[in-house]
Amino acid sequence: MTVPDAGKRQGAGLAFAYVTTLFFAWGFATSLIDPLIAAVKRVFDLNNAEAFLTTFAWFIAYGLMSLPAASVLSKLGYSRSIIGALIVMVAGCLIVPAATAADWYPGVLIALFVIASGVTLLQVAANPLVAELGSPKGASSRLNLSQAFNSLGTTVGPWLGSHVLLTGGVFAAGAVVTAATRTQSLRSIDMAFLGMGAFFALIAVFIFTARKKINAAAPESHNAVSPLKALSSPWAVFGALAIFLYVGSEVAIGGMLTNFLESPDILNAPIETAGKMVALYWGGAMVGRFIGSAVLTKVRPGIVLAFCTVAAAVLCLTVSQIGGPTAAYAVLSIGLFNSIMFPTIFTLTLERSTAPTSATSGLLVFGIIGGALLPQVAAHIADAAGKLQPAFIVPMLGYVGLTIFAIGCIRTKARTEVTSTASH
Repeated sequence: MTVPDAGKRQGAGLAFAYVTTLFFAWGFATSLIDPLIAAVKRVFDLNNAEAFLTTFAWFIAYGLMSLPAASVLSKLGYSRSIIGALIVMVAGCLIVPAATAADWYPGVLIALFVIASGVTLLQVAANPLVAELGSPKGASSRLNLSQAFNSLGTTVGPWLGSHVLLTGGVFAAGAVVTAATRTQSLRSIDMAFLGMGAFFALIAVFIFTARKKINAAAPESHNAVSPLKALSSPWAVFGALAIFLYVGSEVAIGGMLTNFLESPDILNAPIETAGKMVALYWGGAMVGRFIGSAVLTKVRPGIVLAFCTVAAAVLCLTVSQIGGPTAAYAVLSIGLFNSIMFPTIFTLTLERSTAPTSATSGLLVFGIIGGALLPQVAAHIADAAGKLQPAFIVPMLGYVGLTIFAIGCIRTKARTEVTSTASH
């Protein structure tokens, strides 16, 4: 028995490494939206609410496609679902040049929706797969480690994206918006998305070559399960609401950051510099996830989650009330406390949900629709107030809601703990 068990553990470890590359890929893609907001705002002459339609188009895909994605996962299995998701993402990237050639902003939004539809399927498959590639006890730590590489992607994305999207054209020093400068900036948008499409294609080839290892280490496939079955579990619904609040809060902050840091009453930084500083926000999440992966092996996940949500709420309240460099440092540090939230909420919910894993995962990913809705609320508040600071009340309230979820998890045992107690 020893040799087969060792081989199985090695196979699970290799599969974990392969799947973790996906977390980097969708982190990179998602965080590219932050500098894109600033880019389309100036190129297409938009207000905050109109520019934030980029986040709406991206994250509404989670609401519309996550439950169908759960059905696809239950029918196709992990490796085929992942490869199919990456192909959809490449197709979405190819739509962008057609949209910019027509100088049609809605076309860019359509492309973002298509890419995000692929990311939705990717998340529905990859999150529970990582949680199950090993012992249940290590699920939170394992998913936090994968999410750390997701944060590496979200750290690289804004820095590289700002370098491509927010330089030259309408963003050149002393430049005015003319047909020539707009064309140059539109070509920069093309370059960013074509490059990202090539990257997704490379990852798809990589996963295709590793599919046998992933299939061998993945949990056994089950019969097709309706994702609506997750609605029968109160914890699945509670977890989806928590994901809604977390993603909505995180995306609202990330989307406002470039223009917030550029503001004269905050840092008065050049827009490219401000855009690159957004990498510090996502970099904090990356560092926090590596730290959190270790901390969660020793401290109960619910307690760690409660600490982080309270800290993030206090920082958002601080940012809403003050200006200058202090507000800039406070808002950038929120990323550190965001770090463990998504994977911890995900695993805490899976451990307590009475619904099938694929159905629960689909409902949790549906909760990511918060990234479409809460940033719009924040953007309208910012437009009405004429400045961004009051809009930070929106994520503050989101973190308060997450604190309630964390307390509920602390007071409720996981299904495995209940079973263990009953057996004794």
